[in-house]
Amino acid sequence: MKTRKRLRFLAASSLFTLAWLGLTSGPVATGHAQTAVADKPVVTEPKQTQKKNDKVPVPTWTDAQAAARETSSFQFLGEYTQGDTAIQVVPAEERFYLSIYQGGLPGAGWDGGQIKHQWIDADAIADRLAGFTKFDRAASLEFTKPPTDAIVLFDGKKNKHWKFATVVDGILQAGAATRAKFKDFKLHFECMTPYKPSLPLSHTGRGNSGVFAVGAYEVQVMDTFGLDLDPEAWKEIKLLKKPNTWCGSIYGIRPPSINVCSPPLTWQSFDVEFTAARFDAQSKTKISDAVITVYHNDVLIQDHVKLPRGTGGGPKGPRAEVATGPIHFQKHGNPVQYRNIWVQVKQ
Repeated sequence: MKTRKRLRFLAASSLFTLAWLGLTSGPVATGHAQTAVADKPVVTEPKQTQKKNDKVPVPTWTDAQAAARETSSFQFLGEYTQGDTAIQVVPAEERFYLSIYQGGLPGAGWDGGQIKHQWIDADAIADRLAGFTKFDRAASLEFTKPPTDAIVLFDGKKNKHWKFATVVDGILQAGAATRAKFKDFKLHFECMTPYKPSLPLSHTGRGNSGVFAVGAYEVQVMDTFGLDLDPEAWKEIKLLKKPNTWCGSIYGIRPPSINVCSPPLTWQSFDVEFTAARFDAQSKTKISDAVITVYHNDVLIQDHVKLPRGTGGGPKGPRAEVATGPIHFQKHGNPVQYRNIWVQVKQ
């Protein structure tokens, strides 16, 4: 495992211990927002919903403070440690799915051994986490500033670089494409997936989007926080989408080497280095594959991967490979958000 930067944890003053959850109504730091935890949390009707279809609305949150106010499950979402044991907690279908690591968290100390898993009911989660300390790694992530030679595609305002784009409160919404076509480049972007705890694990509705290099090769963006890449973990749980379609994957081609997703409603970073496929000028046949390297939250997850084809599936099959093309931020029915996007053209 390689990392470009050392991830720093929050200072001790920002951490809290969950041993007393349910015994006090005072403020509790969730790692995302300040909220009050009562003996019997009141669950209000969510103000933000995204419809899965016209008949079944899926409760959806795109703001951490709103989620903290409106759903009791949000206070438990996240990462915890106690000694050499670390836990990731994922709310799903009115229960909590736990991934348990030894040595630390993925990308931050995990020894690479087998990950253990547990399902915990809502009325037992506070007791299960008693004595563990919760923190927000995303809060200490160093988000990169654009280099002086970078083209700043998005810095909070809609600009001339976009063929189409929607900006809400200074944030780019999923569903945008650049006017310019690129060939070889380094791309930085930051994204946030929505919180949709009622859906099953690995469901594509949990924040499905993606970023396409030259419009042909997708780096998947999705909420797969806390999910285990090992097929053995899914023998007793229905796997809705394979790991080669999870967050950080080259969609349908290769899964990430390690799952370092942050929880939904936290900002996370991607850095992509891309070299386009080469084609014979006369015959137009491909003479060399495109190559991609991806860092997710400063951890290397795709290392100089050769891409034998475009990504995608369905009736039309994979996307056609091209020598140049736009950078496309996919809209796939989910309110995924993007910010701080810049690109360096490689000479």
